[in-house]
Amino acid sequence: MRTIVNGETMQDGNTRDMIFEVGEVLALVSRTMTLNPGDVIVTGTPDGVGYVRTPPVLLGPGDTVTIDIERIGTVTTPVVAHPSAC
Repeated sequence: MRTIVNGETMQDGNTRDMIFEVGEVLALVSRTMTLNPGDVIVTGTPDGVGYVRTPPVLLGPGDTVTIDIERIGTVTTPVVAHPSAC
C-alpha cells in the first residue's frame, strides 16, 4: 500500500511488514464477529506518518491524497475545507 500526497510518496508498506500476519488478524476478528463482504479491518499505518516528520506534514485544503494498493486499485481524494471554515 502506498500513500501519495500531492505526488510525493509518503508511505510505502507491505503486509509482510505487519506485526501479525493477515490470516492471524482474520482468525481473531472472525472469532468475535461475523465478517461480511465489503467489511474493512483497519490494522494501523505504515512508516511515514506526516505528523511525526520534521517538519510535520499535515493535510490541508487543496491537497490531494492517493492510496494505491497493488492488485486492488487506486483511489484519489481531494482535501477540501470544512464548510464552517469558509
